[in-house]
Amino acid sequence: MQNNTEQLTYKKIFLFWLPLAATWLMMSVEGPFLSAIISRLADPKYNLAAYGVAFAIALIVEAPIIMIMSASTALVTNNRSFIKLRNFTYAANLIITILMLLFLIPAVFNFFIYDLMELPAKAADLTYYAVWILLPWPGAIGYRRFYQGILIRFGLTRRVAYGTVIRLSFMLFTALLLYLAFDIEGVYVGSAALSAGVIAEGLASKVMALGILKKIRADESVKKSDLGYKRIFHFYYPLALTSILSLGVHPVVTFFMGQSLHPLESLAALPVINALIFIFRSLGLSYQEVGIALLGEKFENYIKLKNFAIALGIATTGGLVLIAFTPLSHVWYYDISGLSLELAQFAIIPTMIGALLPSLNVLINFQRAILVSSRFTHPLTWGTAIEVTGIILVLIFTVKIFPITGAIAAALAYVLGRIAANIYLTPPFIKARKRMSAV
Repeated sequence: MQNNTEQLTYKKIFLFWLPLAATWLMMSVEGPFLSAIISRLADPKYNLAAYGVAFAIALIVEAPIIMIMSASTALVTNNRSFIKLRNFTYAANLIITILMLLFLIPAVFNFFIYDLMELPAKAADLTYYAVWILLPWPGAIGYRRFYQGILIRFGLTRRVAYGTVIRLSFMLFTALLLYLAFDIEGVYVGSAALSAGVIAEGLASKVMALGILKKIRADESVKKSDLGYKRIFHFYYPLALTSILSLGVHPVVTFFMGQSLHPLESLAALPVINALIFIFRSLGLSYQEVGIALLGEKFENYIKLKNFAIALGIATTGGLVLIAFTPLSHVWYYDISGLSLELAQFAIIPTMIGALLPSLNVLINFQRAILVSSRFTHPLTWGTAIEVTGIILVLIFTVKIFPITGAIAAALAYVLGRIAANIYLTPPFIKARKRMSAV
């Protein structure tokens, strides 16, 4: 952590942020690549819609386990704590996999997909088998994030980036192999590529952590702070709740898309729109860790980090604006992503609205950095709850009461929900900064 303001320069902030941002940026190409593959296979509209629904289901199932990386980073100190948290992780992985299997019971699946979402029969059938292909996804996410947390705790953060390279390589190989050598539905290609990539990354993370695990297993010391399962649960459930709220909203949005005007077009275009926006949002996702590490004991580096955040927010939103409001949007959606001319035109207005999201994302991660650094964390869960509530209220208003096109409704909901969270976090953010600066 930086303690001397004069030592921290914008160049140092940039060099600290760049590797973390690069990891997220590498992952952000996953969505556009797979969408482009699916768009170039048969029945792209139905397959893209099914892919969006199946991926949303996988996201909500993985939500409870995604924060296990933070837990292993914070809690694994010796062999006893490693074994307890590993057992906790594996048990959680088993539970979420069983939940996904329960969802695949035909009666349960049909209730959600046919009765609630009213998804067209062809898209629903494609979704069902895609979810089967994604069955390993949630458990593999928990497995690899557990070992990534250990890598981070022991300072081997470059290996986390290496794991991302391995994930993308296996994803790319699987997608191209299925695309070129087999005549199968596009949604199956995308789902298989996702599962193959994350399984490979999980195994690679375990292999890269083997040297550390030998040292951990040699440490049989007993400490007063040694973990019990009750303590792990009380530590972890607020983190899990935050991620459940955050990721759980995506299936909710998908549900509303099925009830909206132009539902099939919205379901087909939304994953492609979100994939483009995520490229620019990804650059700000790591800024929370940057802020926590570099703020200083008394927040003496606040001004420089704030200025860097402002510049980052302007740059990321500016880059997306350059695409959304110019002919580059047609190039991206039609020529690169492979959407039909109809869907490419359909995606432009939601992208214009969503252009605010990258800068709002930088802001909320900087707000979270201040609150976490000051140990004032309870507003974070409330902020996420307010964001989710805002998204749902906007969707009710724009889909059920005064219906507009589904993809536009989703873009408005994401932007207005995030603004509500930013506004809610501002007073505690200011209070935390003043309190720490006065210490």
